[in-house]
Amino acid sequence: MTILEQTVAAIRPADPEALAEARAHQDRLTKPRGALGVLEEVAVRLAGAAAVSPPPLPAPAALAIFAADHGVHAQGVTPWPREVTVQMVGNFLAGGAVANAFAAQIGASVTVVDVGVAADLAPAPGLTISKVAYGTADLSLGPAMTAEQTVAALEAGIAVARQLVDQGARCLITGDMGIANTTASAALICAFTGQDAAAVTGRGTGVDDETLARKVEVVRRALRVNGLADGASEDGASDGSVAAGLRNASGEGRARSALEILAAVGGLEHAAIAGFVLGAAALGVPVILDGVIAGSAALAAAGLAPDVVDHCVAGHRSAEPGHAVALAHLGLRPLVELELRLGEGTGGLLAHPLVCAAVRVMHEVATFDSAGVTDKEA
Repeated sequence: MTILEQTVAAIRPADPEALAEARAHQDRLTKPRGALGVLEEVAVRLAGAAAVSPPPLPAPAALAIFAADHGVHAQGVTPWPREVTVQMVGNFLAGGAVANAFAAQIGASVTVVDVGVAADLAPAPGLTISKVAYGTADLSLGPAMTAEQTVAALEAGIAVARQLVDQGARCLITGDMGIANTTASAALICAFTGQDAAAVTGRGTGVDDETLARKVEVVRRALRVNGLADGASEDGASDGSVAAGLRNASGEGRARSALEILAAVGGLEHAAIAGFVLGAAALGVPVILDGVIAGSAALAAAGLAPDVVDHCVAGHRSAEPGHAVALAHLGLRPLVELELRLGEGTGGLLAHPLVCAAVRVMHEVATFDSAGVTDKEA
């Protein structure tokens, strides 16, 4: 078996006994039932993923920022020059990015992974070089990656997850860097959910109306060229044929379809993040998803192994419209909504203390019996 096949085979769904025990434990704690709202759901989710209640405390955390470039940049979908990708990698390594500041606040390690930057990077502390290619091909003209490149990027992400867990991480957080990667994200979300490009394509780094219109058309063209959709119908809705086919497929056919979609319109960092999520789930370690890049990558991971979703927590909902669509399709509820659209793992880092708090309640709060507190009458 390949590394990817071994990883997918190791992923288990949420344990029903642990889920039931966690829910019952929540109801015995010295608080009104359901009083902690979504935090209770998070604690139960992590118990099911870990197959034990209470679940292990998800700390320390490790952030992995996967960096890559995109051939679709040539279509004018962003005003930012391509070299910003490599420049931001240098900024991460120097500790000068927002992600570094947020990671320092929660004591998370930061690992930058070159999976497809269009330049040669010198070895540096905190940098993992797993370069599969010098960026992708232009997804609006044909497949962004070959099948071999896609699998290699997935397995690079799996390797990083294994390494960080071996080093002691008990929660993984997704990060990304790649100029033009919101265009690839929109195309992935369209292909996996059946939504039209206009509904899921956002302004990314803040493009103007003209560039946004061009970006939407590039996404539609990419879907048509790669045989993933017929584009929008007269009422603006996608026919959803690819997404419907993926949902109706099973086992090997579904995984093959997910790989084909990822290769056609994804990025090298999307594939690596999908592998990172799969790797975390296979090891029984929760992963906090960041924004739209992570959301679109999680769709690919779920296409390969549907049970992977049980091991994910949505850190936040970004300002990108496609992110809400992706999370709804995955059935994940974001913990915070701060209108972020930065990426880098920033939203996931901000959510980590909430995830820890949810689990700490399970370990440290007394039950009505242990505290001698009278429960309400049934």
